Amino acid sequence: MKRCKWCNLNNELYIEYHDNEWCKPNFDDKYLFEMLILESFQAGLSWECVLNKREYFREAFDNFDIDKISNYDYKKIQELLKNEKIIRNRLKINATINNSKVFKEIQNEYGTFHNYLSTFTKDEMFFEIDKTTNQLSDKLSSDLKKRGMKFVGSTIIYSYLQAIGVIYSHDKECFMYKDN
Repeated sequence: MKRCKWCNLNNELYIEYHDNEWCKPNFDDKYLFEMLILESFQAGLSWECVLNKREYFREAFDNFDIDKISNYDYKKIQELLKNEKIIRNRLKINATINNSKVFKEIQNEYGTFHNYLSTFTKDEMFFEIDKTTNQLSDKLSSDLKKRGMKFVGSTIIYSYLQAIGVIYSHDKECFMYKDN
């Protein structure tokens, strides 16, 4: 079976992610939060690097418990910085704590993070390939930055929207390709 050109066929985790998760709609707030954190850690790195460490991230970040993360203190940050199994970037760790607080504010304002996203997406799925940004990712990124989030540039948000199933981007040669 042919898959998207970016999918490393030598990495079972990557194949599993490609076939069963990427571009498939999942709007559960816990998942939306997890993917936002993971995508922010991808900045400057490959998704494969982050994906390979996903289970370690889950363990290190209390299974992406937003309430716990939003209350991380200096001691927890130091613990994360010493954890060789995750990406140990102080700016990204601090951004995760900050972003969890903003995520919660958005949930409080809109009821769910998905409701917030829907104000941008109108609950539509977008079909496009070979892009790294678009108007939607630009607008959402801009709004998240205004709200105080970090590591949420348009390219990261575009990847995030692909991951959660708002943007469907399987290559034309991929067995999962569809255009609407």
